Amino acid sequence: MGKGRMEAFSDGMLAVIITVMVLEMKVPQDADLEALAPVLPVFLVYVLSFIYLAIYWNNHHHLLHSVERISGPAMWANLHLLFWLSLIPFVTGWMGENHYAALPTAVYGAVLLAAALAWQPLQRTLIAANGGAQSKLARGAARFQGQGVRRVLRRRHRAGVRQSVDCGRTLRTGGGHVADTRPAYRAGVVRMRLSASNWPVCVPVLCRRPLAMP
Repeated sequence: MGKGRMEAFSDGMLAVIITVMVLEMKVPQDADLEALAPVLPVFLVYVLSFIYLAIYWNNHHHLLHSVERISGPAMWANLHLLFWLSLIPFVTGWMGENHYAALPTAVYGAVLLAAALAWQPLQRTLIAANGGAQSKLARGAARFQGQGVRRVLRRRHRAGVRQSVDCGRTLRTGGGHVADTRPAYRAGVVRMRLSASNWPVCVPVLCRRPLAMP
């Protein structure tokens, strides 16, 4: 079946959610800046929730743009996502009115987590309805996940280089310490001190050039 009705229904739902959320903010009765102080906590939570909803609407638009048809399970998965998003105005007002108390804040986070978890079933059902692993959506999702994995591995590699400890093969004792004589890493050079038990304790020292050996 076509995707037009589901796309239009989702856009309408998100528009209503944002409208209800902004109506939760009470209009101040006075015309000075001090009258805005009670509304400020609710406004800050509204901004945060608006950003979340904008991200979901943007991703939902690109998600449906990459498919040609939907299925019954995809429709239910979409309603499941919209159910959790429809609770955002309630938890936004609750947390703002209670000035970020523990329980309302925890419920707010739980609703956002549930909405994030509801995204995966929608993506899987749309992939299944559009040709499986060979669909445009599946290839795009795999490419996006691959880029994310590469970013994580690249960051861990850089962090490992900066924190790496090179215990050299040729060591010179003297003055109560031993030093590595091999070329230093780009991120730094390592000095080692001998403990009371004569076991070397490696301590990374960041510097721009190798240490001059005495």
